[in-house]
Amino acid sequence: MRTVTNYFIVNLAFSDVSMATFNTLFNFVYALHNDWYFGLGYCRFQNFFPITAMFSSIYSMAAISVDRYMAIIHPLKPRLSSTSTKVVIALIWVFAFSLAFPQCYYSVTRFYYPRTVCMVDWPDDYGGTHQLSYQFAVILLVYLFPLLVMLVTYSLVGRSLWGGHIPGEATDHYHSQITSKRKVVKMMVVVVVTFALCWLPYHVYFILGTFNIDIYKQHYIQQVYLAIFWLAMSSTMYNPIIYCCLNQRFRAGFRHAFAWCPFIKVSEEDKMELQHTNTFRVTMTRSHRSDTHPRASIKTNNIEKDSGLQRNKQKCSTQDAQLVKKLSDKRPAHDKLAEHRL
Repeated sequence: MRTVTNYFIVNLAFSDVSMATFNTLFNFVYALHNDWYFGLGYCRFQNFFPITAMFSSIYSMAAISVDRYMAIIHPLKPRLSSTSTKVVIALIWVFAFSLAFPQCYYSVTRFYYPRTVCMVDWPDDYGGTHQLSYQFAVILLVYLFPLLVMLVTYSLVGRSLWGGHIPGEATDHYHSQITSKRKVVKMMVVVVVTFALCWLPYHVYFILGTFNIDIYKQHYIQQVYLAIFWLAMSSTMYNPIIYCCLNQRFRAGFRHAFAWCPFIKVSEEDKMELQHTNTFRVTMTRSHRSDTHPRASIKTNNIEKDSGLQRNKQKCSTQDAQLVKKLSDKRPAHDKLAEHRL
């Protein structure tokens, strides 16, 4: 279970849970009452750790896409070790902390009668150089760059799965495997598009607010922000739903993992699907190895053929000798005596 993908998935789950626990509820209360009840300390905390977890979640998704690319496109190349994977996860958190720290550092609470607000008070005027630089850095590093990584890796994986060679019994299972491959490609496209659409309004909102501060004075702007914020936060929630709807193997694996629940039953079709998945992976690996070393395979086959012919010759010689001996034993005694005299 301690695989590279599982490490990244655990980190993704921890990031999502942290973000939901420390941010969603408090922002919901703040949006409803438009008044900050939680003090300066938590104002700084909620502008730091939940945002850090959000950045870590996004980069974990990008790391998973790279890991899947390496596992599918380059299955024979060495994977990251457990130590290296932990180092990568630590670097993700350090980078996320660095990106979120400016918001924590400049977070303040201000009293504007009759309410208190939690805000980020940049050194210059609102919409100045510091805020513009920070907003564009976040858009570039937390949205465009991870989106580009996922788009490129999933596109290459999709192209490989769409047009790659089908190992094994291609004539018998051609149509079913083509259908399965197309579903995988569609699923990856939906994952990337979902991430892009969920986060696009969030970044557009802050870009518009940076250039036009008057939009924050609109009557329902807090409710608009809440809707945009929840849409962005819900991006990771959609991935299991997408997998469940578009991937039969995921559904089978999910039912197998929760087979202990009384209302979840694993059918024979699910078992066959999981068994077929393992068999298909072994076949792909063996096929890839034989394609990677064709000369060695041909040489090995020739050696095996030569060895087989040599064993057949030895076997025939042994059988001939045994037959001659049997015929010799069955000859009459006087023939043997005559032969001895001669």
